[in-house]
Amino acid sequence: MVSITLYSAQGCGYCSAAESLLRRKGVTQWHKIDVDQEPGMLEKMIQLTGRRTVPQIFIGPVHVGGFDDLLSLDKGGKLDDLLNAL
Repeated sequence: MVSITLYSAQGCGYCSAAESLLRRKGVTQWHKIDVDQEPGMLEKMIQLTGRRTVPQIFIGPVHVGGFDDLLSLDKGGKLDDLLNAL
């Protein structure tokens, strides 16, 4: 299974939904970065993604985007391939 990084914030419903979807796909571990609690991480996330909203999800080196993007990959049948690619 490939490494997953999830930029998140406390109380974010879309972040929780992304985590639930990953669990349903059999993912049990990911690196969660709380942009509210870790100084400088919001700025780093914005630099990496060009986006200011959470969640921002990376599967391996691939920036998936937010929850809607993750869900779209799943509905399109491409999420499993991405999770198993590396």
